[in-house]
This record gives sequence, structure tokens and C-alpha cells, in this order.
Amino acid sequence: MKVRSHCPINYTLEHFGDKWSLLILRDLMFKEKRHYNEFLESDEKVSTSVLGDRLKMLEENEIITKGEDDVKKSRIKYSLTEKGIKMLPVLVEMIIWGGFYDDKTEAGKVFLAQATKNRDYLISQIREKLEKEHLSN
Repeated sequence: MKVRSHCPINYTLEHFGDKWSLLILRDLMFKEKRHYNEFLESDEKVSTSVLGDRLKMLEENEIITKGEDDVKKSRIKYSLTEKGIKMLPVLVEMIIWGGFYDDKTEAGKVFLAQATKNRDYLISQIREKLEKEHLSN
């Protein structure tokens, strides 16, 4: 991937610079979605062309992998890589920020309380779950 500059913020934005990529990561991390049609069903209503493009980009950048589904062999199952799981703290911070400023937030009060009071422990618990579900396949 050719990047415009090697500023750390730019480099990160080159990989995750649009909402769709971050929402796909959200769905993989927090909503246990693993299949194309599940991503399409998200409330934000991504188009099929944008979804396909972002999944391809995330795969090319080694953030996710695609493989055979355990149940239905003809269906593709997406998984986070270690590189993708390392975005977890960033997404947790976004949830905290959005949960604090959005008075209609969908983030649970318990989650927000845990994320603000014991962030490191919460992240370690989620990371452990993600590693088990996504990396052990």
C-alpha cells in the first residue's frame, strides 16, 4: 500500500480513514458479525459495492482474513488478525467519547462504566475473547 506520508495519524487513516472500515471492525469486535450479509444488515446501511471494497481493503492490509465458514462451507467467514485486534483500544476510546457526548447512545451504561473506570481490564477481557474466536481458527 502506498501512503501519502508516514505521519502516524496519516498512516492509520490510510488504513481506517472512513467510517465503513471502522464500522466493519466494530461489527467484528462487538457485534460478533462474521459474514458479508451480516455486515449488510447493520443499521448504517452500507452499500454492497462499498462493503465489498472495504472488506477487500481490510484484507489486503492484513487487518482481517477471509476463510471458509465452519458450518456452511460455501460461505465466507471474516476474522480479525492480530493487527486488527490491536485496534481494540482505539475503538473502545471512540465508544467512550461517543457514549459521553451522544445523549441517545446505544452503548450500554455498564460497558461505559467499565470502560471509563477499568479500561485496561475491560480491553484485556475483550482481547482475550477476540483472540480465541478469531485467531484460533
